[in-house]
Amino acid sequence: MSSNIPKFEARALTRTYGHGKKLRTAVDNVSFTIADGQIISLVGQSGCGKTVLAKMLLRLERPSSGELYFAGKPIAAVHDRREHWRRVQAVFQDPFSAFNQFFTIRSQLKSSFRLFEERPPDAEMEARIDRALRAVNIEPREIDGKYPFELSGGQMQRMLLARIFILRPEVLIADEPTSMVDACSRAGILEYLMKLKRELSMTIVFVTHDIGLAYYVSDSIFIMHEGRIVEQGSPDEVTQAPKSEITRQLLDDIPQLNRDWLERATPAERGAMRAKRMVPAS
Repeated sequence: MSSNIPKFEARALTRTYGHGKKLRTAVDNVSFTIADGQIISLVGQSGCGKTVLAKMLLRLERPSSGELYFAGKPIAAVHDRREHWRRVQAVFQDPFSAFNQFFTIRSQLKSSFRLFEERPPDAEMEARIDRALRAVNIEPREIDGKYPFELSGGQMQRMLLARIFILRPEVLIADEPTSMVDACSRAGILEYLMKLKRELSMTIVFVTHDIGLAYYVSDSIFIMHEGRIVEQGSPDEVTQAPKSEITRQLLDDIPQLNRDWLERATPAERGAMRAKRMVPAS
């Protein structure tokens, strides 16, 4: 059940690197609220600061200034970051970088239980791994004894999602999870993300350069450019009446077929598409 307390809230959040003449601002004075149970997309071109912002939500980066709250409390109030990671997890663009190539996939899925304060018995861990694999349409025997380098990029991305089914966090940060896979795998991964949302009532922060994709999966869209959020609103507000030139540029990059549909569809048709989380192939 969703809570009235925002899952994340940022006030004048900034992240800089370097000093003096070499100072570089990656995230610049951004403020936003992410409601519990929503799917939010951070959209922007490479280098806009969206991944750095996502890493601050994960506590992989520290803000240089400003305030960041998680579930109503300062995000740094809990000193043990593992406690935060029990509640907030991520899948990244390159699934191979998240797995050690020298250990079997199953052994690494089992190591996920180390994050829990109390590890369940071995039999329960094995059963939960099997259920998680089946949740992403992988039969357990398909990965028995296999190492990461023996699977495709799409299969490895599903291993990351199986790990999320094991951990069952409150929040998932999905950083370009479909950018390294083919169109068929892309549609499947998006469906598994929606399955996580439905089954776990999860908040999802989707990081992408593809505003067309963000339109179909999101409750709200944040457009980022040069470290700032230059526009935010509902998918219809952002795509049908963009206020920022950056947003218009991103819309120009949508494949023509999807752009024609967006322009031609009625608000009711667009809303029905998003309600079903049906993502057209591009």
